[in-house]
Amino acid sequence: MTLAFLNPSRSFDEARNAVVFFGHDGMFEIRFFVEIAALAGGQPRGARMSEAQYLSAFDAMRASIHDVARKAYSHSRRNSNTLTAADFR
Repeated sequence: MTLAFLNPSRSFDEARNAVVFFGHDGMFEIRFFVEIAALAGGQPRGARMSEAQYLSAFDAMRASIHDVARKAYSHSRRNSNTLTAADFR
């Protein structure tokens, strides 16, 4: 099966400092977390963005995030995956 992103919803997980979203591999739901450092982009080091800004950054990067998620999932096939800034280089 191919990883698909059928549900466009995403949310901010304060405990993990990440945005969480879901993909689907057939009938299996796969959870992904994108660390905030990967979403901060050009922000000065140590600067904090608001939850709304992280979600907007996710939306702006959605296509590349999905590409990185597919690649990460193809290597691990785990039901929970964390994407870091290094994954986007």
